Amino acid sequence: MRNAALVLGIIGGIWAMFVGFFGFGYAEFVENNGEVGDLLTQFDHPLAIKISSFLAPVLAIAGAAMARSVNKAAGILMLAASAAILLAFGFNVFTMFPIAMCGLGGILALAAKQPDPH
Repeated sequence: MRNAALVLGIIGGIWAMFVGFFGFGYAEFVENNGEVGDLLTQFDHPLAIKISSFLAPVLAIAGAAMARSVNKAAGILMLAASAAILLAFGFNVFTMFPIAMCGLGGILALAAKQPDPH
């Protein structure tokens, strides 16, 4: 289960990086160039988007890296990454996979009772 948590955390973290790149970039673009009618409008809380865009992938990948040795902390980090993505960007077609993979990786890491057999 720890190996599965590791793989899910890494994949979820990479997906979260793509979502974060676009979220951060969009917030910066609108901040620097202004809104364009109803086409380009700023987020309600652009700083929260920017912070989540940076922290969620870092938490997911750090949690995945720790999944085999410190499973409880790894599970908490991956669940925090999943929650950050959900709260910042909501649940949609672009965020459903990072939310699901980080969340499932976190649950599996927390549920792991003993080290995986080698």
